[in-house]
Amino acid sequence: MELQIILMLCAFFGLLIIGFPVAIAIATAGFVFGFTGLEGKLFSLVPHRIYGVITKYEFIAIPLFVFMGVALEKSRIAEDLLTVIGYAMGGLRGGLGIAIVLCGVLLGAATGIVGATIVTLTMLTLPILLARGYSKSLSCGLICASGTLGQIIPPSLVLILMADIVGLSVGTLFAAAFVPGMLLAFLFVAYLLVLALLNPSSVPAIDAEERAQVSFKSLMKKMVFVVLPPMALVVFVLGSIIGGIAAPTEAASIGASGAIVIAALYGRLSTTLIKETARTTLIISSMIFFILLSSQVFSIAFRGLGGEHFVKNLFAGIPGDVNGAILFLLLIIFVLGFFMEWIEISYIALPIMLPFFRLEGVDMVWLSMLIAVILQTSFLTPPFGWSLFFLQGVAPKEIRMRDIYVGVLPFIGIQLFVVALVFVFSDLVLWLPRVIGW
Repeated sequence: MELQIILMLCAFFGLLIIGFPVAIAIATAGFVFGFTGLEGKLFSLVPHRIYGVITKYEFIAIPLFVFMGVALEKSRIAEDLLTVIGYAMGGLRGGLGIAIVLCGVLLGAATGIVGATIVTLTMLTLPILLARGYSKSLSCGLICASGTLGQIIPPSLVLILMADIVGLSVGTLFAAAFVPGMLLAFLFVAYLLVLALLNPSSVPAIDAEERAQVSFKSLMKKMVFVVLPPMALVVFVLGSIIGGIAAPTEAASIGASGAIVIAALYGRLSTTLIKETARTTLIISSMIFFILLSSQVFSIAFRGLGGEHFVKNLFAGIPGDVNGAILFLLLIIFVLGFFMEWIEISYIALPIMLPFFRLEGVDMVWLSMLIAVILQTSFLTPPFGWSLFFLQGVAPKEIRMRDIYVGVLPFIGIQLFVVALVFVFSDLVLWLPRVIGW
């Protein structure tokens, strides 16, 4: 049985490496080894598991949040945010970089779609950063890191799916993720300010003459009109979930409707916008649900082959107590992040390993946040970090992959530092859920 389990995992990774889509690879590995090892005896459960996925009320929030994000992105609200915040922060050394981090926070919370955020940030800000004297590596690393903040700052698709995997409420994980998400953004800003002190020429400010072209009154008016509506939408959606006023699905429907209202407020609502938003939402949501359904096959085969006992024995052999096993889990996820996307890790590694920690009495909220922050590094770690590919795909020709790899290293270090802080100080993630009574 142990050999079958190892071969099934190797087959899955092998299929990914040679280019099979994730959903096909995970279902194929599950079916092949489920039939060879168990003669397909447990696959009668597959229809019931699939029915459980497609009828899960909480999962309706996924396409709704995706719709909200795509609508805000396609209505070019992100462009307006970058322009206004960039001028507002432009007088400070490193201010343009700080503006990108702040936009990453707002866009991440409003859209939760890493690809859309990074492509938008790259096309709008990378030429400007390079023209103003920012290095290629710093510019690329800053954009990649800021664009991934939406994976930890709620509302986040990562947290919605993780809530299902660990058996917790979405609101609890949203509340727990708020502090580490803001802490990450704060440390990104602090890094830029330190650079401004140590090497001012690396993060120059916008020239006073250029800033003078936009009056203070005009800038404040734009701040209210451009920044306030999407920020109010995010606060309303997130606050209603954390405050217990609305369920995640209800709040997501309000968010999707609010995105349409904001687009109309900006005079950009059209049938073309609705069609493009609906089409993109369908593609993204279908990809997520196809992987969800395929993972049920793999999960049944893995458990039928005795996978949970295999993992328990594996962790039992690790030196140290439960904390040693947690560190080992985080190391595995970090290494997998070099080669796999977050959704693959979430629906392969986590269901396999989490039952051990649940039996050991580990706080699942705390453990989920450790995993969520370490998962975020999978977007940045070479060679297959998706943020790196998104940026490289739309970057100018003078940007090489080496510039991107070097640029993300400091931000990967900051993310690992936040993982260490959450590991040592669990109240960073448990404080807010405890205060609001989740």
